[in-house]
Amino acid sequence: MKSTGNPTYRALNCYTKLMRAAETVTLRTSRQMAAAGLTISQFGVLEALLHKGPLCQRDIAAKILKSTGNITMVIDNLEKRGLVRRERDSEDRRYLTVHLTDAGSQLIETVFADVEAAIMAEMGTLSATEQEQLGTLCKKLGLNKEGRS
Repeated sequence: MKSTGNPTYRALNCYTKLMRAAETVTLRTSRQMAAAGLTISQFGVLEALLHKGPLCQRDIAAKILKSTGNITMVIDNLEKRGLVRRERDSEDRRYLTVHLTDAGSQLIETVFADVEAAIMAEMGTLSATEQEQLGTLCKKLGLNKEGRS
């Protein structure tokens, strides 16, 4: 099976390289999150709120590609730390909006700057053209309709 002309070998080899690269880059860029006591999901929630403003849990889950059940637990933990607060809608009390607190805003602004610098350093391995090509290829792979379940 080990032949670059073999489509199965080529696909599996490419997939393995993609996953190893993604895991390695994620590990290196998530160090700043861990130093601040944040998981990747917690960072994702705070970053979404920083850049999008207050959101409902369903929208947060969709934004960071997590289940709504998982997001509930993540937000519970962020709320316990005083980084976010939930507010009920006055018109529809079933609807909760999640907001950053002042402490949450301060933390995510600092940590985001550190993570952004780490991402820039990681992606700096590639030329501008290579970054564009990688972005295009990843988008194409992610939007593959036949790969969706």
